[in-house]
Amino acid sequence: MSRLEDLREATDRELLSAHCACDPDAFGELFRRHRDQMWALALRTTRDPELAADAVQEAFIAAFRGADSFRGEAAVTTWLHRIVVNSCLDRLRRIKPVVHLPDADLSVLADPHDHHHSVDVRLDIRAALERLPEGQRMALILVDMHGLKIAEAASILNVAEGTVKSRCARGRAAMVPLLGLATPAEASADPARKEPMASP
Repeated sequence: MSRLEDLREATDRELLSAHCACDPDAFGELFRRHRDQMWALALRTTRDPELAADAVQEAFIAAFRGADSFRGEAAVTTWLHRIVVNSCLDRLRRIKPVVHLPDADLSVLADPHDHHHSVDVRLDIRAALERLPEGQRMALILVDMHGLKIAEAASILNVAEGTVKSRCARGRAAMVPLLGLATPAEASADPARKEPMASP
């Protein structure tokens, strides 16, 4: 088996350990393996290709230099996610303040994993996400858009799992009026939506 095949067969943890042991090629394989996923995360977080590219580059440099800080308590991908998210947030904070909305106490959106192909819908969702508080926006991006488990998102954001659940619920609820959707209470109160009563 060739050296390249050996690297491609290695697990993420094995590659990171090899990098820490001064293997000159191990981190390059980690980068090749995860760069597209980290780019997608950065682009969704920053909503700006140039910022995303800078954040991913900065994040991988930080991971390269700080590989010894990986404690093995989570997956390598979770560790990389955390570094990329932090890099993105640092860049965003330098540019503009986050716009805060009052917490909404409504029910969650019916299906956060529904895949819409309409460009208009995607743009509406992106615009709505931009208006959410940073914590809610990041929780929704990680859980609903990237499909991470609550525990993984909590580890990346360095908060409790309950905090992630709460931020997701509040973020989804806040997006309901931003997307012009009716809440269940509004839908049931709309006479046009009610079934006609049967005559006696």
